[in-house]
Amino acid sequence: MTLYLGIDDTDTRESRGTGRLARMIAAELARSYTVTGVTRHQLFVHPAVPYTSHNSSAVIHIQDTGNGIAAGVFAAAKELMLNDFIEGSDPGICVAADREIGNDLSRFGFSAKTSIVTQEQARTLAREAGVLLEGLGGTEDGVIGALAGIGLAASGNDGRFVQKGTTRDLRGNQTVAAILASGVDRVETRDGAVVGEGVVALRKFPKPARVGGKAVLFVEADGDAYHDLVIG
Repeated sequence: MTLYLGIDDTDTRESRGTGRLARMIAAELARSYTVTGVTRHQLFVHPAVPYTSHNSSAVIHIQDTGNGIAAGVFAAAKELMLNDFIEGSDPGICVAADREIGNDLSRFGFSAKTSIVTQEQARTLAREAGVLLEGLGGTEDGVIGALAGIGLAASGNDGRFVQKGTTRDLRGNQTVAAILASGVDRVETRDGAVVGEGVVALRKFPKPARVGGKAVLFVEADGDAYHDLVIG
């Protein structure tokens, strides 16, 4: 089982991004819990939607032991976010176990990728589902992306990992074996052909897409080797 911690709207144009904050929170939570990854989820980009740069939310994936850890995770993450509050941001935080995230929350997440959704919708859905959702300052619009993020992450088919295992330690040309050993579940081409060996030229570090609940790094042939594709 997995517990999802979603955060959004934590930054300004001049500050560190939400993804960086999510990784910092993940590192702190890893002292007490088993963190399995951090994903980025792209939301609707539209002039009517206020956002900093790309309008994405971040979700931290935590192994759920079934011992009621949600409240502790929520409290710890909330404290970290409040201690690192950026004036001018509108942060929101949400925590839910996968068993609590039904079709309504996933549909809300996918709606938030293509249309304007509201705080009222987010808060109503969270209340009905019994999940923890809270705004931590400003307009509190971050509750929208925080809830959308967990719905998208729980679907298993949205976003990309910005942290999983030791993927961020890899740079330059890497073997498929090294990429798989770092925490990527599968390497394949866009047409679905599995790549089991060879060398991949990385743009930065592997950013596998979340597909079928797995971390899948998509690659494209480049001469005798491959280069990675950022998808999700």
